[in-house]
Amino acid sequence: MRKDFTDIDLNRSVGNLLRLGVILSVITSLVGFIKLFTEGFKMPKKYTSLQMGSSSEKIWGEFWHSLGKGEGMAIIQLGILLLILTPLMRIVFAWIGYLKEKDYVYVFISSVVLAIMVISFFTGYAS
Repeated sequence: MRKDFTDIDLNRSVGNLLRLGVILSVITSLVGFIKLFTEGFKMPKKYTSLQMGSSSEKIWGEFWHSLGKGEGMAIIQLGILLLILTPLMRIVFAWIGYLKEKDYVYVFISSVVLAIMVISFFTGYAS
Protein backbone atom coordinates (compact mmCIF):
# COMPACT_ATOMS: atom_id res chain seq x y z
CA MET A 1 0.00 0.00 0.00
CA ARG A 2 1.46 3.36 -1.07
CA LYS A 3 1.44 6.24 1.38
CA ASP A 4 0.47 9.60 -0.17
CA PHE A 5 2.79 12.56 0.19
CA THR A 6 1.06 15.11 2.45
CA ASP A 7 1.64 18.73 3.46
CA ILE A 8 2.81 17.53 6.86
CA ASP A 9 5.43 15.30 5.21
CA LEU A 10 6.56 18.21 3.03
CA ASN A 11 6.83 20.60 5.98
CA ARG A 12 8.74 18.05 8.06
CA SER A 13 11.14 17.33 5.20
CA VAL A 14 11.74 21.01 4.48
CA GLY A 15 12.32 21.69 8.18
CA ASN A 16 14.85 18.85 8.36
CA LEU A 17 16.57 20.19 5.24
CA LEU A 18 16.88 23.68 6.75
CA ARG A 19 18.23 22.28 10.03
CA LEU A 20 20.75 20.12 8.19
CA GLY A 21 21.94 23.07 6.08
CA VAL A 22 22.46 25.30 9.10
CA ILE A 23 24.19 22.55 11.10
CA LEU A 24 26.55 21.72 8.22
CA SER A 25 27.29 25.42 7.73
CA VAL A 26 28.09 25.97 11.42
CA ILE A 27 30.29 22.88 11.65
CA THR A 28 32.15 23.79 8.45
CA SER A 29 32.67 27.38 9.63
CA LEU A 30 33.90 26.25 13.06
CA VAL A 31 36.40 23.88 11.44
CA GLY A 32 37.52 26.77 9.25
CA PHE A 33 37.94 29.11 12.24
CA ILE A 34 40.00 26.52 14.11
CA LYS A 35 42.13 25.90 11.03
CA LEU A 36 42.49 29.65 10.39
CA PHE A 37 43.79 30.38 13.89
CA THR A 38 46.16 27.40 13.87
CA GLU A 39 47.60 28.85 10.63
CA GLY A 40 48.48 32.05 12.50
CA PHE A 41 45.97 34.46 10.96
CA LYS A 42 46.42 38.14 11.75
CA MET A 43 43.91 40.89 11.05
CA PRO A 44 45.08 43.54 8.57
CA LYS A 45 45.96 46.91 10.09
CA LYS A 46 44.63 48.91 7.13
CA TYR A 47 41.42 47.73 5.53
CA THR A 48 41.93 50.11 2.60
CA SER A 49 44.73 47.87 1.36
CA LEU A 50 42.47 44.86 0.84
CA GLN A 51 42.31 43.86 -2.81
CA MET A 52 39.21 42.48 -4.54
CA GLY A 53 39.34 40.41 -7.70
CA SER A 54 38.14 42.04 -10.87
CA SER A 55 36.13 39.13 -12.22
CA SER A 56 33.96 36.38 -10.79
CA GLU A 57 36.06 33.69 -12.55
CA LYS A 58 39.13 34.91 -10.66
CA ILE A 59 37.27 34.98 -7.34
CA TRP A 60 35.82 31.48 -7.79
CA GLY A 61 39.15 30.14 -9.07
CA GLU A 62 40.98 31.48 -6.03
CA PHE A 63 38.29 30.10 -3.74
CA TRP A 64 38.49 26.56 -5.16
CA HIS A 65 42.30 26.68 -5.21
CA SER A 66 42.43 27.80 -1.54
CA LEU A 67 39.83 25.24 -0.54
CA GLY A 68 41.84 22.50 -2.25
CA LYS A 69 44.84 23.52 -0.17
CA GLY A 70 42.68 23.35 2.98
CA GLU A 71 43.12 27.00 3.96
CA GLY A 72 41.05 28.13 6.93
CA MET A 73 39.60 31.22 5.23
CA ALA A 74 38.35 29.13 2.29
CA ILE A 75 36.75 26.62 4.68
CA ILE A 76 34.92 29.48 6.42
CA GLN A 77 33.79 30.76 3.01
CA LEU A 78 32.51 27.27 2.20
CA GLY A 79 30.47 27.35 5.43
CA ILE A 80 28.99 30.70 4.39
CA LEU A 81 28.26 29.35 0.91
CA LEU A 82 26.44 26.38 2.47
CA LEU A 83 24.38 28.80 4.54
CA ILE A 84 23.51 30.82 1.42
CA LEU A 85 22.56 27.69 -0.54
CA THR A 86 20.29 26.36 2.25
CA PRO A 87 17.23 28.52 1.41
CA LEU A 88 17.86 27.89 -2.29
CA MET A 89 17.71 24.14 -1.66
CA ARG A 90 14.57 24.67 0.43
CA ILE A 91 12.85 26.18 -2.61
CA VAL A 92 14.03 23.32 -4.84
CA PHE A 93 12.84 20.79 -2.26
CA ALA A 94 9.45 22.49 -1.90
CA TRP A 95 9.15 22.70 -5.71
CA ILE A 96 9.61 18.92 -5.94
CA GLY A 97 7.07 18.42 -3.14
CA TYR A 98 4.50 20.64 -4.88
CA LEU A 99 5.13 18.76 -8.12
CA LYS A 100 4.43 15.46 -6.35
CA GLU A 101 1.24 16.93 -4.88
CA LYS A 102 0.27 18.20 -8.35
CA ASP A 103 -0.21 21.68 -6.91
CA TYR A 104 0.77 23.54 -10.08
CA VAL A 105 0.03 27.04 -8.77
CA TYR A 106 2.73 26.60 -6.13
CA VAL A 107 5.01 24.88 -8.65
CA PHE A 108 4.77 28.03 -10.78
CA ILE A 109 5.32 30.37 -7.82
CA SER A 110 8.29 28.32 -6.61
CA SER A 111 9.72 28.34 -10.14
CA VAL A 112 9.54 32.14 -10.29
CA VAL A 113 11.16 32.52 -6.86
CA LEU A 114 13.84 29.98 -7.78
CA ALA A 115 14.57 31.79 -11.06
CA ILE A 116 14.88 35.13 -9.25
CA MET A 117 17.27 33.66 -6.66
CA VAL A 118 19.42 31.90 -9.25
CA ILE A 119 19.64 35.01 -11.45
CA SER A 120 20.54 37.22 -8.49
CA PHE A 121 23.11 34.70 -7.28
CA PHE A 122 24.90 34.50 -10.61
CA THR A 123 24.71 38.21 -11.44
CA GLY A 124 25.80 39.35 -7.98
CA TYR A 125 29.39 39.84 -9.17
CA ALA A 126 28.48 42.13 -12.06
CA SER A 127 30.36 45.41 -11.98
